[in-house]
Amino acid sequence: MKLILMGTGPFAVPTLRRLHAGQHEIVQVVCRPPRGRRKEPPAPVRAAAEELGLPLWMPESANLPDSQQRLAEIGADLLVVCDYGEILKDATLSTTRLGGVNLHGSLLPKYRGAAPVQWAVLKGDAETGATVIQMTPGLDAGPILGKVTTPIDPDETAGELEVRLADLGAELTATVVDELAAGTATAEPQDKSQVSKAPRLDKACGQINWTRPADWIKNHVRGMHPWPRAFTFLSRSGGEPLRLSIDRVAVVDASEVGSNGSPGVVRIADDRLFVTCGENSALEILTLQPAGKRAMSAADWLRGAPLRSGDAFTSNAS
Repeated sequence: MKLILMGTGPFAVPTLRRLHAGQHEIVQVVCRPPRGRRKEPPAPVRAAAEELGLPLWMPESANLPDSQQRLAEIGADLLVVCDYGEILKDATLSTTRLGGVNLHGSLLPKYRGAAPVQWAVLKGDAETGATVIQMTPGLDAGPILGKVTTPIDPDETAGELEVRLADLGAELTATVVDELAAGTATAEPQDKSQVSKAPRLDKACGQINWTRPADWIKNHVRGMHPWPRAFTFLSRSGGEPLRLSIDRVAVVDASEVGSNGSPGVVRIADDRLFVTCGENSALEILTLQPAGKRAMSAADWLRGAPLRSGDAFTSNAS
């Protein structure tokens, strides 16, 4: 079959490479154009398409009439969409013989939206997966053509999980495309009663609330890595609060920390950094990054940090 691959971000790159190596022909790669005037590296799909020598097109919107006409004139059989960044209208999906399929990073109908991998980690799910759906104008609402599941390691970050899901999803997508070509694909409607949302994150979402229990905060730290990253502030007597990005933590027995029980209070023992959380729980901070400095282990930071047992992390800079 002749395919049009529509993608922008890193989640789509393994699918692009897998389909390029397969039996079908990618006749066009469509990528979102760069935003703003800042000089930034090319979008991952753009860079991969240029490396592979594939024809690349970056329209302002795939839903404009001129864009729809150009897509239709290509004469492709199928749109393959992944991490593209625009909801496609029915007229856009109708520009190919078989419409469009989309690779999504969750077990739909769970976590429809822009950040499915992050929300699976934030919620502490034990497993997740990837789903390929037949596209409809609704957000991630089309019938399911294929699924793959995988366990989530309790220490795995959203970024690490996303890399694995991208590879698993690429194989799943290739299988679904083969089935569509052979006429053997089957579609299963999504169970609307099981729908949940995965809205886009912003920088403010990274703020740590130390009144939450330790396991909740650990999931928060994992889900916010590598972006927007979990953060807190060190309240210092006689100094301005210091912003810290927290990247790795471990749940510990609160009785071993020996703090006074107030959320956010820290204790230092044997070059290890502990913090009391809500519901009589505690965490050990493993890696962090002070504002303006490199990421480092907590032990390295403690060697020069203006920190004493009994100081506290706070949720804001005031």
